[in-house]
Amino acid sequence: MTAAVGGAERLQGVWTIVPTPFLADGNLDVASLPSLTRFVAGCGVDGLTILGVLGEAGRLGDDERRTVIDGIVGAAAGLPVCVGVSHAGTDRAIAFAREAQAAGAHSVMLAPPALAKPNDAAVVAHYLAVAEAIDIPVVVQDHPATSGVHMSVDVLTTIAARAPSCRVIKLEDEPSPPKIGRLLAADPDLRVLGGLGAIMLLEELRRGAVGTMTGFGFPELLVEIVDRFRAGDEATARATFHKIMPLIRFENQPGLNLAIRKHIYRRRGAIASERLRAPGPVLDPGTIADLDAVLAAVGLADRLTPA
Repeated sequence: MTAAVGGAERLQGVWTIVPTPFLADGNLDVASLPSLTRFVAGCGVDGLTILGVLGEAGRLGDDERRTVIDGIVGAAAGLPVCVGVSHAGTDRAIAFAREAQAAGAHSVMLAPPALAKPNDAAVVAHYLAVAEAIDIPVVVQDHPATSGVHMSVDVLTTIAARAPSCRVIKLEDEPSPPKIGRLLAADPDLRVLGGLGAIMLLEELRRGAVGTMTGFGFPELLVEIVDRFRAGDEATARATFHKIMPLIRFENQPGLNLAIRKHIYRRRGAIASERLRAPGPVLDPGTIADLDAVLAAVGLADRLTPA
């Protein structure tokens, strides 16, 4: 099967990473899937991304994966959905990708497989095999902090050259702005999305990113920043970005970022419970108090119900 490139032009703007909702007992919260989808869609995002690292994909069984995909895609009402299909085994990644396509996903997101030793040829072969197996775009996730694999600009451009459906890069190799610049200098026709909780969003846009694929408790503000920047109003984009930077910084705390985001989503009515699957963290009262102080400082306290 030859993978097609149709639809890649939609991979721009703000694609929000959607958390997977769980009940207080740790079971999958199926009832929250449509409300969560409607909430995020209502923020004006360009697309949804599910089952990534911060979608707790590694803590789901195969049946649960299918339930999440069907629930989100079914409720998205035409809003495109990108499904994470990363796996250490190429055969399993292919199976996940075919499942996503069959369920109506717009695209899939694929990280490189963890390897005992660096092996660029094996990484390239992994991407080519998955791309060949499906007919929807493959977002190449370059996030060595979670994959353990460092992909050079040469490797990324080789993948894109050999698999036309792999020409969208979710670049999260820090520092991201310089690498975006190098990547687009090597191949100006690539589409690059930022990430990393939007902490370098403005600089990524300035280096040529077409948007961001990331999570944040207030996706509508990322939409505002990206829309203003792309309209040529960098001053307003910068002012909004700087206004909410204290919250972006606070939410991006290593080890607590997803717990904070789910807490915000619960208080915004998007999900019923902020539970992470074990061994996920639980926010302590001091962190919640600190969050409330940050929200008040940036003028967003009125968008949440009391803790």
